[in-house]
Amino acid sequence: MPHAQTVPPPGFQALILCGPGVSLNTFTSSPEEFPKALVPIANRPMVWYPLDWCYRSGITNITVITSPSSVAALEAAFSQNPHLTSLPAPKPDIIAPEGLSQASSTDETVGTAQIFRLPEVKAAITGDFVVLPCDLVCELGGEALVEPWMIEEAGLGGATGGKQGSFGPKMSIGGEKGGRRGGLGVWYQTKGEHAVKGEETDFIATSPLSRPVVPPAQSSLRNHISNLVTSFPTDTLNDITAERKFFPVRHALVRRHARIKLLTSYRDAHLYFFPHWVLDMVNKNPKFDSLAEDVVGWWAKAGWQEGLSEKLGLREIFEGAEENEGEDGLMRSGILEEDVDLGSMSTTWTSKPESDDSTDDEPTQFASRVRDPSGSDSSSPVPPPKSKLQTPPMLAYVHPEKSDQLIRRVDTAPLLLSISLRLAKLESIEEVGKAAASPFAHNSKVAYPQGIAQRSTVTRADCLLGDNVTVEEKAVIKETVIGPNCQIGSGVRLTRCLLMDGAVIGERCQLTGCVVGRRSKIGRESILKDCEVQDNNVVPDETDAKNEKFMVFEGLEDDEDGGDFDMVDDSGDMDAEMAI
Repeated sequence: MPHAQTVPPPGFQALILCGPGVSLNTFTSSPEEFPKALVPIANRPMVWYPLDWCYRSGITNITVITSPSSVAALEAAFSQNPHLTSLPAPKPDIIAPEGLSQASSTDETVGTAQIFRLPEVKAAITGDFVVLPCDLVCELGGEALVEPWMIEEAGLGGATGGKQGSFGPKMSIGGEKGGRRGGLGVWYQTKGEHAVKGEETDFIATSPLSRPVVPPAQSSLRNHISNLVTSFPTDTLNDITAERKFFPVRHALVRRHARIKLLTSYRDAHLYFFPHWVLDMVNKNPKFDSLAEDVVGWWAKAGWQEGLSEKLGLREIFEGAEENEGEDGLMRSGILEEDVDLGSMSTTWTSKPESDDSTDDEPTQFASRVRDPSGSDSSSPVPPPKSKLQTPPMLAYVHPEKSDQLIRRVDTAPLLLSISLRLAKLESIEEVGKAAASPFAHNSKVAYPQGIAQRSTVTRADCLLGDNVTVEEKAVIKETVIGPNCQIGSGVRLTRCLLMDGAVIGERCQLTGCVVGRRSKIGRESILKDCEVQDNNVVPDETDAKNEKFMVFEGLEDDEDGGDFDMVDDSGDMDAEMAI
């Protein structure tokens, strides 16, 4: 009998962040017409991949967050693009916060943490949630990550946190106190066979989880899950070591975690499983700008740095809510009835002693757990001192290097080309069958075989050709992805190229390692190597170029994020340098 599939509990939702695509400015210079989320990866819109991941994981409550300028283009794509319309129901909701419109009008970049302070986003989140970028290609099923997260954080079934009234009180029965409290992030290896030069990396430090009594199976993802103790970009690490000539490590970290693993060649996938209370932490710390660097980074440090949890407001989030909602929550849950007189129960009070000296003016002596009905605090016990705050753990899934399952972000042109060519090598469904095919496999490698001339060469093992593609005689196409409606002239040679919808390649052109935008035209007898051609651009005949961008106008420039969140640690030193 097959095992039942682990599915997210009720109320679990996914948020897909569709940014402006600054690092892909060659193809995203007009977000009103063609936002980053619609840039094709192996002939599918980029946003299709995180959406497919959600549906494969059993998550149907999906919200796409984008800027108001991109709403019309996304809505049109969801109703017309065949890849998006073929996704299961229900369709995802699209919200465009007004705050993103104001930022785009001033050419400002809104941090991912700032998005979760916008009223429209806060209102949309009703329970525990997963955050994904629109440029994530993840072959690993989400249910494989949900299962160890639910087990490690003791949140099985419907024991989940959320807004007041959705699943009971946040800190009461069935809420955060008894359900999931920690988070889970995903990191993947950037080096190896499919490495792309210049790809961003992050520095993370992890410590192993406690060893279970019964070791998990070899296939279990728990073998690759550990406690995250710090995380920030590798560029920040390089700045620290260049300035100090060494890498500082705090004594508090060593005292708390005896075994620490430092990783510098991995990258944050920006795939996070969060409990609902993280939204409170983000709103209590207005200087948080980025989910990766600020929310996840400071949360990881709060697990071992003395006093940092209080500075982040976690005690107020947990214990404050517990004090205010505990008794009321029991009333709402039906466990206690409002009209029960606890003081009248013989086991909770002591009668007055029978003595001639006793008078009716003597107060009743109540047990320590019952309040005096008169409101007097004379018999109330002294409140105990505050206990040490137990910070919920932030866990890290570190994707193994030798895994065959693809996890990758596609946020630059070289990555767009590399991942598209890698997906083009997947066997099609008509070759191996739907059951054995990858979730990213196409029905066929060549969607319109009638359009290929007889005296042309197309290596189908590593090529992918969309609908209505025409290839004239004597053309040679190797390891290339060609979008729908493209025209390839006679004598053309394409090697390791990506052509988007409607591109036209003139006769006897030679293209190697190029990315050509939609409806672009390459003039006859042109020789291009490692070039990018903007949408609707025309490259003159006989052009010879290498490592160039053909653009009508310059796009947006990547803004440097200079917002530092300075915080004083328990020793009184400023912690802006992100030392661990």
